[in-house]
Amino acid sequence: RGTCIAAVLRPSPHSAMLGRSLARAVRPRLSRGLATGETYDMVVIGGGPGGYPTAIKAGQLGMKVACIEMRGRLGGTCLNVGCIPSKALLHSSHLYEEAAKGWGPHGISADNVKMDLDKLMKHKAKTVTGLTGGIEGLFKKYKVDYFKGKGEITAPGSVAMHPMEGGPAQTLSTKNIVIATGSVPAGVPGATVTVDNDAKVIVDSTGCLDLEKIPEKLIVIGAGVIGLEMGSVWRRLGTEVTVVEYLDRITPGIDDEIAKKFKQILEKQGMKFKMGYAVKSATNEGGKGKLVMDPVGGGATETLEADVILSATGRVPYTEGLGAENVGVKLGARGMVEIDDHFATNVPGIYAIGDAVRGAMLAHKAEEEGIAIAEQLAGLGGHVNYDAIPGVIYTHPEVASVGKTEEQLKGEGVAYKVGTFPFMANSRARAMADADGLVKFLIQDGGAHDGMVLGIHIIASNAGEMIAEGVLAMEYGASAEDIGRTCHAHPTMSEAFKEAAMSAYGKPIHF
Repeated sequence: RGTCIAAVLRPSPHSAMLGRSLARAVRPRLSRGLATGETYDMVVIGGGPGGYPTAIKAGQLGMKVACIEMRGRLGGTCLNVGCIPSKALLHSSHLYEEAAKGWGPHGISADNVKMDLDKLMKHKAKTVTGLTGGIEGLFKKYKVDYFKGKGEITAPGSVAMHPMEGGPAQTLSTKNIVIATGSVPAGVPGATVTVDNDAKVIVDSTGCLDLEKIPEKLIVIGAGVIGLEMGSVWRRLGTEVTVVEYLDRITPGIDDEIAKKFKQILEKQGMKFKMGYAVKSATNEGGKGKLVMDPVGGGATETLEADVILSATGRVPYTEGLGAENVGVKLGARGMVEIDDHFATNVPGIYAIGDAVRGAMLAHKAEEEGIAIAEQLAGLGGHVNYDAIPGVIYTHPEVASVGKTEEQLKGEGVAYKVGTFPFMANSRARAMADADGLVKFLIQDGGAHDGMVLGIHIIASNAGEMIAEGVLAMEYGASAEDIGRTCHAHPTMSEAFKEAAMSAYGKPIHF
């Protein structure tokens, strides 16, 4: 099997377990059950996918901890108006499209397939309500004090909790403050786009989740993850979707080969693209959306009209009313909280995680950071390996990636090899009549770490689940040969993963 890269890069599992056991044995006893009004060990500002795991882990580790959430429901953007409701709509709309158009290869036909949008939205709301209530139950289980209001840092070790219902602020004293305030939708640079979700014509991602009728036409500003996911939902339900993008490619940051293949698949499904256009304005003209745009390379101004225009140009950190200026916490570009490698700001005792700080704006990245800072403050060795953070686009097929792209490796001057395997050559994918996509491996070429996995990129119906094997491989410094010589069940989609690894260091069997 060649060099065991995991052994080169990491201590043995037994030594790692011993280290964690020793850390648990020597960690300081933290305050628990202090009388009301005494100092907390930690106050977390924000109850989203970064904040609430921070609070729960701190509670599990014996800290006296409070969490302040201004929404009045835990889970943040992700659970309330982001990841979870959008996945509910994505899955339901996919089932509808399959019933209406996709069963033919299997000999199944269905007449008069209808979508009850009201029931669909109720399912989405029920999903959100159940999950947010579950987090409150976990707070009670681990003795986390939950405050519904807005947190403002007034001094080092002091947070003012402004209640949602109004009234005087309550001061919480604490040894440590963790900023986990998340992010909000970004505007369109250089354009006049006034989002009004109530009017349901010019909307952001939140408004696009709550449309009351299926629009005939939808314009999406931005060919990133949010725009393509939401565009896919409404296209499946019958909407004509046009995506307007400033760049000459979709999904910035994704491996270029994967992005090109992904765009071809979306176009085959019926999504339209206007690439290389700068949006100048988007306005509500008597209940219809009007978008004005200029070609980036020069040319005549163009106008598009639609029932709904979705502004989906990314997100920016949310630090409004945080009180950073009260204590001198440094904020960087777009309001991002500046931190060191241990999540510490420039003010002792104040830390920050998630979308409010540098790095990918991903719920699971925020959760990992939250758990890590809780462990650090408990005297343990919490850390996050940013080279092993997966990203997923939940269209159909899905797109998933971890590690470096081919463009990044070229830019860094890293010697690498490529291995790919198409799902058209995978027996399970062919049997399911769902064979769009491929698996792509990038591995080290030569040197002490020859064959080590540097990046994995997948387009597949289950790419979001399949990428977990790649994340685990990279976390443990595995080589492509380690994966290629690991038995994968037959027939499964994951065999394509194995064969792409084989392609990177040798030759696959079935292609």
